[in-house]
Amino acid sequence: MSTAPAPEPRSYSYLGPRGTFTEAALAQVDEARGQEWRSVNNVGEALEDVVSGRSTAAMIAIENSIEGGVSVAQDALSTMPGLRIIGEYLVRVGFVLVVRPGTRLEDVKVVAAHPVAYAQCRGWLDRTLPGHAHIPASSNVQAAAGLLENDLADAAVAPPNIVDHYALDTLAHGIIDNPNAVTRFVLVSTSRELPRPTGADKTSLVAELPVDRAGALLELLEQFSTRGVNMSLLESRPIGDELGRYRFIIDADGHILDERVADAMLGVRRFSPSVVFLGSYPRADGARVSFDPRYGDDVFIDARDWLRAIVSGEPDVPPRIDGP
Repeated sequence: MSTAPAPEPRSYSYLGPRGTFTEAALAQVDEARGQEWRSVNNVGEALEDVVSGRSTAAMIAIENSIEGGVSVAQDALSTMPGLRIIGEYLVRVGFVLVVRPGTRLEDVKVVAAHPVAYAQCRGWLDRTLPGHAHIPASSNVQAAAGLLENDLADAAVAPPNIVDHYALDTLAHGIIDNPNAVTRFVLVSTSRELPRPTGADKTSLVAELPVDRAGALLELLEQFSTRGVNMSLLESRPIGDELGRYRFIIDADGHILDERVADAMLGVRRFSPSVVFLGSYPRADGARVSFDPRYGDDVFIDARDWLRAIVSGEPDVPPRIDGP
């Protein structure tokens, strides 16, 4: 009696080392449990793992509730072909100030921190350590690990559980300026299989304006507003070939298999010289998307049936009338 072959092991890349918020986001992925996790040094390396096939998927931070979009992640998704977002995950963010054992608060003159973390703790640091200098680190954990590798910094902004991994002392807890800060992470792969619509979905894309003229951005936005599609994120990023040229990172409420979203995407494709579809996937918060009934699937289907009847010479189709 033959048995089915065991499934191939999967590998997942994340911004390391261990203890980062990115690792905490990956821990939320059911299918990643028990698989190989690859710790990498930056977003580009994580996504390159996916493109090359070294990893099945990569977890990257894409947006923070305080600082907005993570530009390096947005730029990479915009320019690296073949990538798709297949899920999103939320991690509540908090930080502590750690030092080498024996260091006192009055000894701290230089603080190591990831730039996003530093921005979220800047107020506390300016009040508590006026005149301090900042050394950027590649990750929150690396900021702390660096204290044991060199003496460039006196302290580091790090995740609360950092002392579980490194022989450091905590000088201060809860140093983040906004205790409600949340970071949004996305799981990225090369899979072309669309997650099924759940009613609580998000669609991400990148679009460029055809020309730099008055009203061009408004025309892009109208592709969504005239279909009743809300945008939960709209951020511009320079294309880089000349001044004044931008691409727009867009998150739209709904799934590309929703008629209103599909029609909006067709409008964007007709309007923009370059559109990158980044994926449709379930929202991390599970909040169902609300929309005006005038933009329900049946309305778009009815309109297509009406047009098809005209073109094919079929008898007129009576209009659909809602209500009692």
